[in-house]
Formats: sequence, C-alpha cells, structure tokens
Amino acid sequence: MAESSGNKGLGQPPEQMSTETRLLLAFLLMGAIMFLTPYFFKSQQPSPAAKKSTLAGASEAAVPPTPAQVIPPVAPAVSAAPAEPVIQAQVQPPFVINTDLFRIAFNNQGANVRSWQLKKSLAEGKPLELVNTAATIEDPYPFDLYIAEHKDLAKKLNSAMYQQTVDPDGLGIAYDYSDGHTTARKTFRFEKNSYLAQVTSEVKVDGQPVSSSLEWRGGFGDFTLSNPAANQKTIYFNLAGNSLKEQTVSAAKNGPATAEGNFSFAGVEDGYFTAVFLPDSKNATMQEVTFSDTTRTALIEKPAPYTGAAVSMGALNHFKVFVGPKDYDLLKRVDPQLEQLVNFGWMSLLAKPLFLVVNWFNDNVVHNFGWAIVVVTFVINMALFPLKLANMKSMRKMQALKPQVDAINAKFKNIKMTDPRKGEQNQEVMDLYKKYGVNPMGGCVPMLLQIPFFFAFYTVFRVSVEMRGANWLWIHDLSQPETLPIKILPIVMIISQFYMQSMTPQANVDPNQQKMMKFMPLIFGFMFYNFASGLVLYYLTSNLVGMGQQLFFNHTEAAQVADRSVEPPKKKKDGKK
Repeated sequence: MAESSGNKGLGQPPEQMSTETRLLLAFLLMGAIMFLTPYFFKSQQPSPAAKKSTLAGASEAAVPPTPAQVIPPVAPAVSAAPAEPVIQAQVQPPFVINTDLFRIAFNNQGANVRSWQLKKSLAEGKPLELVNTAATIEDPYPFDLYIAEHKDLAKKLNSAMYQQTVDPDGLGIAYDYSDGHTTARKTFRFEKNSYLAQVTSEVKVDGQPVSSSLEWRGGFGDFTLSNPAANQKTIYFNLAGNSLKEQTVSAAKNGPATAEGNFSFAGVEDGYFTAVFLPDSKNATMQEVTFSDTTRTALIEKPAPYTGAAVSMGALNHFKVFVGPKDYDLLKRVDPQLEQLVNFGWMSLLAKPLFLVVNWFNDNVVHNFGWAIVVVTFVINMALFPLKLANMKSMRKMQALKPQVDAINAKFKNIKMTDPRKGEQNQEVMDLYKKYGVNPMGGCVPMLLQIPFFFAFYTVFRVSVEMRGANWLWIHDLSQPETLPIKILPIVMIISQFYMQSMTPQANVDPNQQKMMKFMPLIFGFMFYNFASGLVLYYLTSNLVGMGQQLFFNHTEAAQVADRSVEPPKKKKDGKK
C-alpha cells in the first residue's frame, strides 16, 4: 500500500487546493492590497475651507453625531462678494461749521448733529441752543435716520462710524458709510449768511434703495423757558387743502403718528423758532411722523414728553432746511407760505395788522419796540376818542341824574329783591335814563374798547419773535415779565387805574357793585403782574391816555352842556322834594 501510494504522484498533475486554502489566500491578498495601496496612490489634501469647517464642527460638537444627523457631503458654497467697497472710520472729534448765523457741531458716529446754535438769538446772554443737549444717550440726535420697517437697520446706521469729507471752504460736509452690503450717505451744505441749508440723505441695501426719514427728536427750540414743551409742535403745510397743520405731543401718545401728502414744508417749531424741511419739487410727496419722546432738559431733570419729528421724501431725501427764528419778513422771503408759521389764530384779523403797524413804527420811526407800542397805543386811543367822548357825556348826565335816581330808590326803600315792586323801581330808573339818552352801562365802555386790543397784543407777544428780547428802558425783554424783584409797570398800572377811576363820574349803581369796582384795579394788577411787559406797557399807556382825555373833557364846554341838559328834580310846594 505504501509503495503504490508513492508511485501514484509521479507523472500526474498536482492536486487542486482546497476551499479553505483558497479562502485563506484571498484574505491574505486583500490585506496586502489594503496595506500597500496608500503607498502607491496618495490621497489629496483637504482644502483650507474644508479644514476650517471640520475644525469648527469639531469644536462645536463634543458628542459625535448620530447617523440621522450626518449630512451627505456637498460642494462648498461660495459666500456672496460685497456689492460695494467697505467705507468705515474711527471715532473723530466733533466737526464744527461756523457761519454768520449758526454754530453747528457734527459727529461722525451716526453722521448727526449734536449742537445747533443761533448766534443772533440769545438766551441768558448766550447763543440760543436749539438741540436738547441734555437728552439721554438712548434718544436719537437731530438728523439721525428713521426707518419704520427696518428699525434694526436704522439703529445700526445711527451708531455706525461714518467717513467725513469736508468741503474746501468749510461750509459743507459729507458722511459716507458702507459695510459692503448696506450703504448710507448724508450731505450738509450751508451759506455764510443764510438760515437755509441743503441737506440730502440716501440708504441702500445691496444696491436697492431703502426709504428713510431724517429726524429731529427730543424736543426743539428754546429750552431755557420755564415750560419749554408747552409750545413745541410738529407742523406741515398741506398744499391740497392749502392749510397749516400743527400737532402737539398728544398726537403721538399712542405711538408715532404719520401724515403723508403733497406738503410745501414739514418740521418742528416752538413759539418763536422753527426747523422746517422744504422739498426741491413742489409736486413731491412727503411724509412726516410725529413722536412723543420722554426725556429731560438741562433745566428740568424730571423726564417729560417732548415733541419729535421725522421727515421723508422716500428713497432719496433732498431738502432745503430752514432753521431759525419765525421772523415774519424773513419767512416770507424764503417761501410765502412759511409766513403762516407766525400764527395769530382767531385774533388774526386784528392781531396781524396790529403787529405790522408796530413793526413799521419800530423800523421806520422810533427804532424801539417799546416806544413803538406807546405810539401805536396812543394812536388807537385817539382814534377811539369820539366813542369815548359820547360815553363821557353819558356818564356826566348820569352823575347829574343821581338825585332823581336817589329819590326813586327812596320811594322803594326796604323792598326785597324778590318783591314784584322791585321791577317797577328798575323800570322807573330805566325810563329816566332813556329820557335823557343815558347808557347805564357806559362805565364799562372804556374797558370794553380795550379788550379786543388787549387780546390782539397778547397774541402778538406770544407768536412774534421780533418782540423776543426787545428792550425798553429798564426792561430787557418785552415778551416776558419784568425781572426786577418788585415789578414796576404793574404797580404803576394799578395806581393809574385807581386815579382814573376817581376822575370818572360814578353812576348810582348798587352799593355792592360800587365796592367791587373799587377793587377792580387790584384784581387787574394781580392778573397783569406776570404778563408780558409789553402787554402791561400797552394797558398802562391806555390808562394814561384815557386820563388825559378825561381831563380834557372835564374842562370843555361839552361837559357843562351835559350838566345843564338834565333838569333838576322838581320841588314840592312845602319845599320838600
């Protein structure tokens, strides 16, 4: 058996490998391929972006993602390139523009105005500051941007650092900002001796215009007054209705109030000053937003609501801006419709002509508003003298009728007011007055004649900036009460009224009425004590002219004729009346 087995392998083909051997050789070959392949086929290095992404992913996730979180690899996205060159700057000191009329301080953070002073309008001896410089840091500055639909964008632009470019003559400045996608530009251009300026603004995002507004917030005007917020308003003139619209801070008590239309101008004002935006085109559509800004001022620490405004022409704002006093002649020269900012209200039929006459006398005759008021008051009283003369005659007759009226009153003595015979007493007195043409209310005529002019002068001093700071003798400002510890004009006015009362013939009125009339000068003095000095000057001058007219009448034949026209009461035969 052994022999046969050995002989069997000679001259025959080799025996085939078993299945187990083949499987082992296959695993060895696969391992060799897997081991040697990296040496013959080197892998490509990942890109820097892929490395950054991998490192970022590794740092963000400490726990390996589950299979559901694995995202199939995609081609890396290429970030959008900036649409505009980046324009940014560092914080720079405020840039000041000085003209004959203004001193304006700009800041490149927000490209806004931090101070706007009027050199020819003084407050406490210094140029008047129209910006509420004591507003809190959260309050917008004048000429900040307001974008109602994109408040975050507006906040970003109002805190951004703008690159500033100053005009060679120092009367203009441009501000530019861009982060590559959002761009903003503002320009300001002034003249040496004009209250007008040219202002533009424009905002774009990825080349697309964005509608924006220019703001003046936190109040406007003279903040040295005791209650500066009382006279501050937003304004616009609607060409469609040919009317001036004024809105107080209450218009925005429930949120910003928006008005839109074909406006000739829009802006803010107080009693004597205004900042209005005038579009270059009369057919342009404008929008104004009124705000209620709760803030404080330098003199009033307690926060209170102050008026604010934002004005827009749309994507591109191009305005003429008037910032200055509401001087009637000046406003009329800039734009005839601006003269309506000097709003005389319901007394305009008398107050406006009165102001024009006083202004004319100041400019052409006396060159002082105090003396102009004295002259105009004298002229008014002389023009009214015929009416006063008729009243003086009536009062003289009433004085002559006093004995007869006393007789009638004696006849009805001790009669109560509720007694029906009281009507008979009054009727007899009235019949007596009627017989001699006497007006029983004649004593009130001088006062009634002065009332319309009193309200007209009151309106003039309230709205006419020409009166602000106008001096006369010891008075420094005719539009304000006297600054002396004891005010002279009201006291002299009280004395003159007492003296005038003693000169005027007194009618036989009820004793209670007589007592009240005696206290009238004191009541008037109390009322006038804190009125504008110019208003007290008008009333005092009227009293002095009235005293002179009364003295003149008392020494004329007309007074004697009035006395003789009244028949003395008839005496009875027994010698009794």
